[in-house]
Amino acid sequence: MPRLLVPLALFAAIGLAQAGEPARFGKPLPTSAPVAVADAVAAFDQHAGKPLRFSGRITEVCQAEGCWMVLEDNGQSARVMFKDHAFVIPKDSSGRAQVGGVLSRKELTAEQVAHLQEDSKGLAVSPVEYQILADGLELDAAPKS
Repeated sequence: MPRLLVPLALFAAIGLAQAGEPARFGKPLPTSAPVAVADAVAAFDQHAGKPLRFSGRITEVCQAEGCWMVLEDNGQSARVMFKDHAFVIPKDSSGRAQVGGVLSRKELTAEQVAHLQEDSKGLAVSPVEYQILADGLELDAAPKS
């Protein structure tokens, strides 16, 4: 019986060590300090068009595939699209996240707005939005109960 307890204790310790780690998807994030979505949008010209690390709170996730999400910070949001559909995230993802990607401002066609509304189960979609084309993502670990 003691021989069985050692592997079980080791397995439990490994699980606890990983419990506080963020879930990672795609490529590693840039090593720069994260820029909050609200700050990035407020200084759009300074932050647009170059690979940076952005942060915010997840407010929405594509319910069709988990292939995009919306990050919000201080009332400002940006849709995060996953570059080349290289990864998807769980549809029930929530909490804080950081992404590595490039910020842009997009005018959406009526078809794109309709598609995004369908994927988000009918939530409002603006015809002009800020987007981050991300190649990496870290979801903060769930808080311990």
